[in-house]
Amino acid sequence: VVEVVSPESAHRDRTVKLRKYAEAGIRHYWLIEEEVDQPVAHIYELDEPTGAYAPVGIFRGTLQLTVPFPITIDLDSLFSESSGTCFVVRR
Repeated sequence: VVEVVSPESAHRDRTVKLRKYAEAGIRHYWLIEEEVDQPVAHIYELDEPTGAYAPVGIFRGTLQLTVPFPITIDLDSLFSESSGTCFVVRR
């Protein structure tokens, strides 16, 4: 699951959905949000023994992972300075 955090959904995305998706057994949870006018990705992976998410990392500039699949994303390209908007890229 990838969530794009907005001011209206921040609390839900960071707490409620984090817990609910873990309880549902969703193995990977990514939060993409704006930090000082740049996108930042908070990546979590489900820890099977505890049933809770463990943080994998916080990525700025470039997101590069091998799990759950090999992917590299230029996070800075997701942000438009002219509109102040983060965009979602679908794989």
